[in-house]
Amino acid sequence: MIKLLNPSNVSRKRMVTPIARFLRWLHLDLTLLFCLLMLISLGLFVLYSASNQNMNMVNHQILHIALSLGVMFIFAQIPPSTYQRWAIWVYVICISLLIAVVIMGHIGKGAQRWLNLGFIRLQPSELMKLAIPMALAWHFHNIPLPLKTKTVLLSAIMILMPAILTAKQPDLGTAILLTIAGGSTLFLAGLNRTFLWVFSLLLTLGAPLLWYFMHDYQRERVLTFLNPEHDPLGKGYHIIQSKIAIGSGGLLGKGWLHGTQSHLHFLPEHATDFIFAACGEEFGFMGVVFLIVLFMAVVLRGFYITINAQNTFSRLLAGSLTITFFVSFFVNMGMVTGILPVVGIPLPLISYGGSSLITLMAGFGILMSIQTHRKLLTT
Repeated sequence: MIKLLNPSNVSRKRMVTPIARFLRWLHLDLTLLFCLLMLISLGLFVLYSASNQNMNMVNHQILHIALSLGVMFIFAQIPPSTYQRWAIWVYVICISLLIAVVIMGHIGKGAQRWLNLGFIRLQPSELMKLAIPMALAWHFHNIPLPLKTKTVLLSAIMILMPAILTAKQPDLGTAILLTIAGGSTLFLAGLNRTFLWVFSLLLTLGAPLLWYFMHDYQRERVLTFLNPEHDPLGKGYHIIQSKIAIGSGGLLGKGWLHGTQSHLHFLPEHATDFIFAACGEEFGFMGVVFLIVLFMAVVLRGFYITINAQNTFSRLLAGSLTITFFVSFFVNMGMVTGILPVVGIPLPLISYGGSSLITLMAGFGILMSIQTHRKLLTT
């Protein structure tokens, strides 16, 4: 039986094929790469204004971006099967590095989060954002559903051990992200409702107990979240100024380079954790919507890659990385707008910083690897 071809489809296929083959040869996903470059470019514009036109900071960020793009390209070249073989060893090495941080870590800004290797300062907790999903995806790869109690308990230990070590540094924001990265993998693997209800109950009952293990500054952040006006010139100053900056932007914003809250130094951490407030002030509601649309485009592409992954390991890993990215920007926007407590999570691809950006782009490199190393099935 002869199938008739539409000439327009044939010509379109001929035009697309060379580009598709070239990108597949480079192992880059064009859609995901385009969205990432759009966000990174927007981030540089916002950073230039938020930093009071500090070209030194912008140039440093460009170096971070160049390095992170190189890391993404390298990670995209590695087949998912190789990640699967390395997964448990990567997890063990990262756990060892976290323990080394507790013993001999470098202290900076009141936190012990880095290992000073001489030529570079390494933050192992950032590496755990990749190691935990990889290890759990490897663990669940050959386990039949539904998950048994023993499997779930072992997975909980694999998640909580690095999360607790990170929280002791102290770095509550990254500890939360590690828990979410592992929990999302566990959820995608087929966690049944009984375990979900048990975890919810334990979390509810353990919340008052958790209060006594928190540092003083962490308790203050929770109290400030509940009532920032209680100390408007002290603990509540950050969030109050952030909401003023966002609200003053209105529908279309004050315009690029015309934000007063950040330029007059009313807005704290305006180039890092609170850069979203600077964006809202200068670009207004419409600018914020455009930013959220770009973030969601990345998330949707990540879920598309997850759905089309060809084995359980790749699906779990891709899904967990995508969910972690979504939670990262959701939590940052939530804390800047006052609907979530301040936990020190930067806005992905926008905030100034190197270590979190490199880890994030490495994750996107893994997503591209999963997408471009797929074997096309023909019938």
